[in-house]
Amino acid sequence: MSEWFDELRWDEKGLVPVITQDAASGRVLTLAWMNREALAETARRGEAVYWSRSRARLWHKGEESGHVQRLVELRLDCDGDAVLLRVEQVGGIACHTGRESCFFRKLEAGRWVTTDAVKKDPSLIYGKR
Repeated sequence: MSEWFDELRWDEKGLVPVITQDAASGRVLTLAWMNREALAETARRGEAVYWSRSRARLWHKGEESGHVQRLVELRLDCDGDAVLLRVEQVGGIACHTGRESCFFRKLEAGRWVTTDAVKKDPSLIYGKR
């Protein structure tokens, strides 16, 4: 790997947290994880590839839904232990719930309130599971 790759501080599982932000609006779309292979593949492809902790495998965002995240810019925080992806979110949906962002709930008066509408029914995106 290149020198830039070695500047990251990976956790004990070989992962680094990744905040993904819509490059046009600035809205935070999701928080995910990358291992070395996912980061290298993201840089090579120009599309977001994450490490799925639940599936224990690489996950090319949009591989099932078609809602890929085209890389606009890749940034590293001051400590080298978090990555920011600025992306173009194809289809305007980043969340598996069919919403623009995974951060669609807000704390109000001591309870979580859903603030964002579903843009597309997940069953129409992913089919029957």
